[in-house]
Amino acid sequence: MTLPLIGILRGITPAEAVAVGEAVLAAGITTLEVPLNSPEPLTSIRLLAEALGERARVGAGTVLTKAQVRDVHAAGGRLVVSPNCRPAVIAETRCLGMASWPGVVTPSEAFDALDAGASGLKLFPAVQVGLEGMQALRAVLPAGTRLYAVGGIGADNFAAWRAAGVDGAGLGSALYQPGQSAVQVGEQAHALVAAWNAAAAGGNP
Repeated sequence: MTLPLIGILRGITPAEAVAVGEAVLAAGITTLEVPLNSPEPLTSIRLLAEALGERARVGAGTVLTKAQVRDVHAAGGRLVVSPNCRPAVIAETRCLGMASWPGVVTPSEAFDALDAGASGLKLFPAVQVGLEGMQALRAVLPAGTRLYAVGGIGADNFAAWRAAGVDGAGLGSALYQPGQSAVQVGEQAHALVAAWNAAAAGGNP
């Protein structure tokens, strides 16, 4: 089963992208995001998409405009993640056949995103919204809506977030920080996956 985890490789460089991507994939995380404020992000996305092929879904984060969506698609990306909710960006993403995960905090943003065709919702920053805020939002979302927490979620609080009803998570600095080796990132990825699976015992798989 594909884990509901997005590996965020903010700051990755093209020279290390494939090795780090393979290490993360080996741990069981099959969705990888290269934020567009990383060095040469489109090159890293292209290299990852070519190397990992159908074994992983590779795409971009911090996508803010329709032009950036098209650039990601041209580089071979199949995923667009944003820190905000822009219906035009979502619609462009879906038009090109890619998965769209816009950032939301409020019910208004969440429903605007869903109306525009979002594949799922990125609760960001999750640490600001908190568990109770997430539960209040979850209560009004349509059944089947996928809600991932990003920002302040990790091994130490997976269980609480899962029990509260979140579907998945985006993993940033706990997974990868610039300068870390592929071996180190792989170890961190395995630890995060183990923690997520352990937390699943008290939540939905």
